[in-house]
Amino acid sequence: MNSPHSMLPIRRFLILCGLAGFAVGFANAQSSASPNSSSSSLFMAGKSSSNEFHLDFGGGSGSGAATYSSSALPAEPAASGSGMGAGGAAQEPTGGRHKLFKGLALDLGAGFNAPIGNDTSTGGGGPFITWGGNLTAGAGLRFSPRVSLLGEFQFIDNKLPGALIYEAGAQTGNTHIVSITADPVIDLFPKSTNSVYVTGGGGYYHKSTNFNVVECCDIYGYGVPITIDSFSSNQAGGSFGLGYTRRLGGVYGDGKMKLFGEARYLYINTPSITETNGLGKTELIPVTLGVRW
Repeated sequence: MNSPHSMLPIRRFLILCGLAGFAVGFANAQSSASPNSSSSSLFMAGKSSSNEFHLDFGGGSGSGAATYSSSALPAEPAASGSGMGAGGAAQEPTGGRHKLFKGLALDLGAGFNAPIGNDTSTGGGGPFITWGGNLTAGAGLRFSPRVSLLGEFQFIDNKLPGALIYEAGAQTGNTHIVSITADPVIDLFPKSTNSVYVTGGGGYYHKSTNFNVVECCDIYGYGVPITIDSFSSNQAGGSFGLGYTRRLGGVYGDGKMKLFGEARYLYINTPSITETNGLGKTELIPVTLGVRW
């Protein structure tokens, strides 16, 4: 039988071993829990700073007040200077194409021609021309709402009087006039829906007079005109007249397209009847209807 004195060292040794094991286990537990708690506190701190939201219902500094952190709101987009002006309104482009188109002036029209002056006179073998039609097209520059300058092409086709055709031994006849002119246009009331303008100008005119006979036949059985005599001349000429415009479109009556009607006096310095290529001075009243921009 063991004595109490011999059991004492063994008991002390077991107690010390138990205390040592407990201390080691507690230390391990603390080291494994420390990273989780630190990361959790960092997460909470980040959440609080980036998305702070606080409601205080009756117990804080303001009753029912809601507090939002400014850092939680989305950042305002940076203003772009490429196409936005004050207040976010889009600015119109000011490039060369826009300015060029704004400064263009165009017109297109057709109408009829009435003979006057020498072309209606019975003296000297006249008249030398009758009624006909015209086609006009122009393009140029608009210097201001009131003043434009057009370069115009015009083709005139008029018939010849029967007596003149018979004298030449022909069956039909016509006069063709082709011109290229510079014509200023002055709009008297540029801001009005209905306006009146003054126009005129001068340039190059080519006139040809043709006498024809009809021979049979084309593939459809119709007679074919054959020119038996023709003469032509190149000279200067000019015109002036008045026109009327009616503005189209535009919410506030500021559309660029206009209907127009005009009448001009046309004078062409063609050779006299004593020359082989002339029938005297050419005078007409072209009346043209069309559209212009």
